[in-house]
Amino acid sequence: MDVGYLSFHDEIPIFSSLLRELHINVSSLTECLYLLDGRLNQLRIFYVNIKIIHHIAPNIDMKKKLDNLRCFSLISKNETFCYSQSIVPLLHRMSNLKRLDLYLIIDENKFIDGNCLNNDIINHLPRLNHFIFNIQSRIYEYNQTDIRSNEDIQITFKTFPNHKVISCVDFFPEQNFARCHYYSYPYTMENYDKISNNFPGGLFKCVREISLFDERPFQHEFFIKISEAFPFLQKLTLENFQSQNKKSDEDDQYLSIIEYSYLTELRLLDVHDDYIEQFLFHSKSVLPNNISLSVQYDFLKRVTNHFTREQTRINSAKIKHVFLAGPGQHHLSKDFYQYFPNLQSYCFSLIT
Repeated sequence: MDVGYLSFHDEIPIFSSLLRELHINVSSLTECLYLLDGRLNQLRIFYVNIKIIHHIAPNIDMKKKLDNLRCFSLISKNETFCYSQSIVPLLHRMSNLKRLDLYLIIDENKFIDGNCLNNDIINHLPRLNHFIFNIQSRIYEYNQTDIRSNEDIQITFKTFPNHKVISCVDFFPEQNFARCHYYSYPYTMENYDKISNNFPGGLFKCVREISLFDERPFQHEFFIKISEAFPFLQKLTLENFQSQNKKSDEDDQYLSIIEYSYLTELRLLDVHDDYIEQFLFHSKSVLPNNISLSVQYDFLKRVTNHFTREQTRINSAKIKHVFLAGPGQHHLSKDFYQYFPNLQSYCFSLIT
């Protein structure tokens, strides 16, 4: 479910000299900063989910100390170009902070690593004793002669004694960007985004929603690893146009069948046919009943051999809702309805 974000600019309907704890979703960093302008001067615990983090407006006072704040959690699921200009100076105002949770996607001209977190944040918060983080640091149009390995990144976290830090470094030459994803473990969020073949594994019982992305193919063994790491997975989005290593139908009998016990939503809109087969072949995957599927209509028709293929019939019969995308409105044949006997609803999205 999408989060609703409040937008009130300087017309903020919140004034209190008594409020000590606040959990709120706001449209931009501006709303967050207005809330911290002194109108909530007794605030000690502040959890904020920000849709967009941008540059700080010149009329906002960034020197006023937030001495009463003891716990601060900031979540932003959209990319920000303003970590150094906006996030760092905000945190420097919280000198008495004891707990900090940061969930950010940062775009800078370098990886924001453990050394950066020490220099930018930790060294400025002398009372901090609990720091939970989940950060993706991205570099677009990266210099391939200056590639840092995951081992290099791990070294920068050697002074983080309180938590195990997991990191993963990826390079995507087709889209020309590099990514370093690191987080304190155990992982605390309900979503885990843009998982690649370099996924380090682990156990993530709290995660309910994931997305998978890579410019290299995902093999069957990768999906086994995913199912083991996220046992309570409910929503999965996949983006990969690279073909899997081809296997004949006879070879499928030697594969371990993956069971997705809690999956309710499967989004396969930007994928090679092989990944539709990966989930619809009953020799590869067991889907639960009443699942929702989003897929390109022409791809689905091709994978199911015009809704006649036996290998995909069992899992297709479990689909309750389907979102079909394609370049034009399609006539749904009698074979389509017979192939999805439990279908309760469907819709088309036209792509031009």
